Amino acid sequence: MIIGFWGIFVLIPALKPLQGLLHKVLGWIPFFSTETAGPSMFVAGVILAIMILPTISSISRDVMRSVPPEMRSASMALGATKWEMIFSILLPSSVSGIIGAIMLGLGRALGETMAVTMVIGNSNRLNVSLFDAGNTIPAILANQFPEALDPAHIGALMYLAMILFALTLAVNMGALYLVKVLGFKE
Repeated sequence: MIIGFWGIFVLIPALKPLQGLLHKVLGWIPFFSTETAGPSMFVAGVILAIMILPTISSISRDVMRSVPPEMRSASMALGATKWEMIFSILLPSSVSGIIGAIMLGLGRALGETMAVTMVIGNSNRLNVSLFDAGNTIPAILANQFPEALDPAHIGALMYLAMILFALTLAVNMGALYLVKVLGFKE
């Protein structure tokens, strides 16, 4: 809820000049074709990035710290510079954990509801421009489920929930596959 507060009262006004500049310079690209009106998909994306960055960075840091110090020391003893050790030992050893952290952050972003609901504009139109108001599946579920009385409306919301579940399951399966494929091989 704190992120929603900051999004409404701090981020929307702070990002308005950036949105105006992007529209002015890159307005010929459909993603930036609409003038900003305040709440938008762009602001929601920035808020999601701010929310998932600590998760990704802390897990990635822990994964890199778990690489045995003997491997790092051996690389340095053989004459590798610090950057050579990072790119030849540290990153290849921890790539599966870093990918896992990114997928965990993506899963968190997919399911985020309230912070996005407060700043995305709640428009049920399909828009190409990032500066238009939009909607997400969790936001639709949070906004419309308490008011749904018609069985057809409840059924439609249940189908949306099933689609969200399928997307989350696909992301998790993709993460498992990437971790197995790109994982550390001894």
